[in-house]
Amino acid sequence: MPLHVVLVEPEIPQNTGNIARTCAATGSILHLVHPLGFSLNEKYLRRAGLDYWDKVNIEEHSSWLAFCQAYPNANCYYFSTKGRRLYTEVKYSDGDFLIFGPETRGLSAEILSQAGERVLRIPMRPGLRSLNLASSVALVLYEALRQLGFPGLT
Repeated sequence: MPLHVVLVEPEIPQNTGNIARTCAATGSILHLVHPLGFSLNEKYLRRAGLDYWDKVNIEEHSSWLAFCQAYPNANCYYFSTKGRRLYTEVKYSDGDFLIFGPETRGLSAEILSQAGERVLRIPMRPGLRSLNLASSVALVLYEALRQLGFPGLT
């Protein structure tokens, strides 16, 4: 089963384009939770994804609630600078959902409060706000794929 990358209300088209390209390269499913901070037809989004758009499986959800209703039994991990556990401290499984928030504000307090111990963080130097969203997704996704033995990848 493929891994799922969920972008909740992404704001920057270039990040989403780069993440789409990463999902295409890994066979992961990309979920876009509206509202988006851009149009899916924007040239920056298309340029960042290059010619990979026909190779990525994208699902759109009208809201966070719609996503939750579509996948009520999903095994989710939430990524935030507020996480206590490191992203490397969990054992990922086939079909897991990796959930990331908007670039400027991260996942909402409401989402994080419901996630409990499934809120994970990427370590970095103190005093810095966060890593780039596309970099964070790639880092976490490839750790999960490494744990799974890089299924279907050469």
